[in-house]
Amino acid sequence: MDNQAYPLPSSLFPLANALSNGIALHRDGQVLFANKAFSQLTGYAPDDLAKLDFWALFPPAVQAEARERERPHPDGEPAPAKYEALVHTRQGETRWVELSLSQQAVQGMATTLCILVDITDRKRAEEALRRVHTDLEAQVENRTAELQQAKASLEDDIARREGAELELLKRYAELTELNCLLHETQQQLVQSEKLASIGQLAAGVAHEINNPIGYVSSNIRSLGDYITRLFQVLDAYQATEAALPDAARARIDKIKHAADFDYLRDDIHELIRESAEGTERVRKIVQDLRDFSRSDTAQQWQAADLHMGLDSTLNIASNEIKYRADVVREYGAIPLVECLPSQLNQVFMNLFVNAAQSIPDGRRGTLSVRTGHAGEQVWIEVEDDGCGIPSETLDRIFDPFFTTKPVGKGTGLGLSLSYGIIQKHHGKITASSTPGSGTLFRITLPVHQPAEPGTPE
Repeated sequence: MDNQAYPLPSSLFPLANALSNGIALHRDGQVLFANKAFSQLTGYAPDDLAKLDFWALFPPAVQAEARERERPHPDGEPAPAKYEALVHTRQGETRWVELSLSQQAVQGMATTLCILVDITDRKRAEEALRRVHTDLEAQVENRTAELQQAKASLEDDIARREGAELELLKRYAELTELNCLLHETQQQLVQSEKLASIGQLAAGVAHEINNPIGYVSSNIRSLGDYITRLFQVLDAYQATEAALPDAARARIDKIKHAADFDYLRDDIHELIRESAEGTERVRKIVQDLRDFSRSDTAQQWQAADLHMGLDSTLNIASNEIKYRADVVREYGAIPLVECLPSQLNQVFMNLFVNAAQSIPDGRRGTLSVRTGHAGEQVWIEVEDDGCGIPSETLDRIFDPFFTTKPVGKGTGLGLSLSYGIIQKHHGKITASSTPGSGTLFRITLPVHQPAEPGTPE
């Protein structure tokens, strides 16, 4: 290829040949010009290059992209491109080059300017570095695997030790729980014995009171009958007063006036009525006390009227309630419930007393007792408008020995024992409260007990 035939100023050829980078010009793959550095790099003389397809020197991927760039573009000439590619020399050697391509217009025709920079040494160094890096990574990976294995072994050992510690903690927690349960059971037994003793004492006192109350009540009824008869006699005498002499009538009138006869006549009946009511109240209290304190050791599960139990318990607790709250009964229609009545009465008593004590001093509150029936379940609600229970303690109120009352005012067993009684009846007791607005306890009981009554679920 005659450099002088290329339509460039002759002064540019020596300059191009003096460059260390390979420079070539081609049009549609035909080499028009190549400097010495390009020939040395490829191993082809300029004349040999003129006979070759320029792109045969490069891999197919570079060929395809470069040929696509050489096609006319409606938006103008594409920007210069740079590639790293392999060049196959005439001697069969493969070398790495940095190929830079740019489009030029020469004599009105599109021509491609190619610049080759030999980067073989750099690529070989990079490859060596890559191999070293790969070897290092392999060593690091192997060492990491060894460390991970050692770590896994250590973690396994730690896990075994932690498992042993957890097992010891579990055993300790179980022993602690059993100890608390034993203590709780002991306290419940003591409390039950106290309640049984109190019940027996109350039953005895009630029996002793019941006899005199019986004949007092009978005597009052007889006295009322006798007084009625006496008044009938007096009425007969009074009917004959007109026939008496004036002096006798005056004497009788004087005696009547001094004795305030008309008032006595009216008041005697009122006194007898009030006395009869009083003895009836005493008799009812004695009966309620006997019903409330009856020992369940001698009882069988029986179908009971819960309304009677509620009323009896309210009557027994009236001294605690009457100075603090008004009782509102909202009883619904409920069937007889299979239960141990006196145990449920203990639950009712505890709820009533707690409700009354929750009402602040100086304010009269309201104690509402409601009942209802849904399917095979009956429910009882005891609601007050007292001080309420804070949310942070509401979940603990059924725990043994937990109390919000001052020291010496409560044992913390009342609600716990109540919870156990309801569980024994296969029922459920829940509480909801709003501080400052009051507390609602709801008890749900089955109408009929399971096949083995009293067996906890």
